[in-house]
Amino acid sequence: MDFIDTLFFGIYPYVASGIFFLGSLLRYDREQYSWKTGSSQMLSSKNFRIANIFFHVGIIAILGGHFAGLVLPWEIWHALGITMPVKQIIAMGVGGFFGVICFIGMTMLVKRRLFDPRIKANSSLMDTGILVLIYLQLIVGMLTIFVSTGHMDGAVMYNLMSWSRYLLTFRPEQAVEYISDVHWIYKMHVTLGITLFVLFPFSRLVHIWSVPVQYVRRSYQIVRKRA
Repeated sequence: MDFIDTLFFGIYPYVASGIFFLGSLLRYDREQYSWKTGSSQMLSSKNFRIANIFFHVGIIAILGGHFAGLVLPWEIWHALGITMPVKQIIAMGVGGFFGVICFIGMTMLVKRRLFDPRIKANSSLMDTGILVLIYLQLIVGMLTIFVSTGHMDGAVMYNLMSWSRYLLTFRPEQAVEYISDVHWIYKMHVTLGITLFVLFPFSRLVHIWSVPVQYVRRSYQIVRKRA
């Protein structure tokens, strides 16, 4: 188990990060015409809008929560007067709320992708695979909430934060020590998350890099009626 923990939680994250950044760079440099979302709305618009909104609202909130929960140092939370048990309650409540929203949207999207004949015929293996993997990751993430109810002291939350902290400071040996004894459901959630980084450059997820930040400060368009 020590070897497996070291491989998946001490080495694999760095390999995944290299593939994530280098693969995205090469994809953008060599295959810009494939750099797109590949929307299927034109093939079938039934319930697509509500599913898309639910999915994106949920997933963006969840990603933001994971960043705040895993990347921000626990000292910041302590300075704000938030203890680990309270932080765990916040994570469970907010994560559960947006997890349900995302789950509803994703269920609708997965159903479209797998059972709508037109969309299925125009979907690549990666299109379907990445969607199902995100769906599985979401389900596993929601299951961690139920497991978390069995230990409300925030200790596991602290261990996962420490694992992330030591990884980001390039101390994998210490990082593995903090994650080796956590419940297998957390390990599965982490592993699936890292795997998504590996597949990211080879899927439609690359469109995340092109988030339209400039759209907010764009110039107004002047539209005139035809004379």
